[in-house]
Amino acid sequence: MVSLIGGGGATTPEKVVENETDLSGVWNVVVLNDPVNLMSYVTMVFKRVLGMEQSQAEKHMLEVHELGRSVVWTGDREKAEAYQYQLQEWHLTAILEKNESSA
Repeated sequence: MVSLIGGGGATTPEKVVENETDLSGVWNVVVLNDPVNLMSYVTMVFKRVLGMEQSQAEKHMLEVHELGRSVVWTGDREKAEAYQYQLQEWHLTAILEKNESSA
């Protein structure tokens, strides 16, 4: 794409820098600790949203509580975004991170 900058009839091409984001690959859904939600609530959300068994949900909840974060799901970007959105709708702090170990 070239944008023309006019000045006295002269035209100068403007350098366009395109910012491309790599959406391919494997992505992690990471839940971060917060001072608001009860541990039992976080466990229940993991079970409902991510379909985890009780023991797995408790393991991830404890990681969030003790380590400040837990990777609760890994996979393609589109599904990761859907899980992130759902977790945020349940008032959990969830972010996406590129899974660098899969590259």
